[in-house]
Amino acid sequence: MNRSNHGLAALWETLKPRNPARDAPGRGAPNHISNARFVGLSAVTVLGLAAAIAVNRLVPQFADVEITPYQIGASLTFDINRLYVLVLTGLILLYIGVAAFSFSDSARRKKFAGRAPFRFAVGLALALWDVLGTKLLLLPQPFFPGPARILEPFLMEPGYILQQILYSLRLFAHGLVIGVTVGVLTGILIGWFPKVYYWVQPILKISGVIPAVAWMPFALTLFPAPFSAAVFLITICQWFTIASLTAQGIKSTPKSHFEVARTLGANTPYLVFHVAIPHAMPQIFTGISIANGFTFTTLVMVEMMGQPGGLGYYINASKVWSAYYKVFAAIAIMAVLFSLILWTVGLVERRVLRWQRGLVKQ
Repeated sequence: MNRSNHGLAALWETLKPRNPARDAPGRGAPNHISNARFVGLSAVTVLGLAAAIAVNRLVPQFADVEITPYQIGASLTFDINRLYVLVLTGLILLYIGVAAFSFSDSARRKKFAGRAPFRFAVGLALALWDVLGTKLLLLPQPFFPGPARILEPFLMEPGYILQQILYSLRLFAHGLVIGVTVGVLTGILIGWFPKVYYWVQPILKISGVIPAVAWMPFALTLFPAPFSAAVFLITICQWFTIASLTAQGIKSTPKSHFEVARTLGANTPYLVFHVAIPHAMPQIFTGISIANGFTFTTLVMVEMMGQPGGLGYYINASKVWSAYYKVFAAIAIMAVLFSLILWTVGLVERRVLRWQRGLVKQ
């Protein structure tokens, strides 16, 4: 028994991918950015947002637009322009903090500096949008409000918006957990057992080409509660992509890995959980990332078609009253939420697949 365990440990050390960047220092190192250039590019990032603040504060309000003040707490009074400047100032402080954090690391320094021109352009675009959409009111109204007007819902109804965000996150989390679990299990069974592949793969192919929202009438029949019906649709949306890529990763495991493991005394569970699944991990995370994009689209659609809450419900209700600034606010929230979700998945992926560093192109 001890000999078998020693052999399996040796197998893992043999199959574990090596990290050339660690084994060969100096190879593949990122291009060096001088201190002066990094500071200059960091200043470019700040200047774009500072220009947006200057335009908002210095350009007079030519168009006849009512700027309503809102009472925040006991003594604070905010309007949309003040909140807009506060948000931009917060972004400037955030980027300054990220720049300081990245200063001592060459890889982070290169990544931060590479986006500096884009951030500068975003700041100028916000300034132009502010002039056309708020100061001069040249854009078609109410369909294209200015950036400051889009922030008004956070002053009008912050508690209500928070309720819709939490509802969407709860719905997304339920669908994600169930969809990933069912998808990975299905992919493992399809990739490992030929009989399961024979019976399940055709069903997977047929159901995969059908949009998830097309199953809504059946979901509402099977699940009388709107929330559980929406979770079912999100699960279906996750299931196809994750199961397909998981099965592909399992089936593409080199036979030599299994032969070496069997020679060292590995049984079937060990082959599945210590050889096939680790090899399929990159495809599994790719499937999760792709499925999340489809899932977020499905989430918004099901919320617009019968859910009692959520950001999709908020968009639908705002559109009825032609409150398009609320629609834009919900879209901005969804962009931030989806970016945070992808960032979180990326953190988990980099942690699980840390052995890939130096082996694949980043």
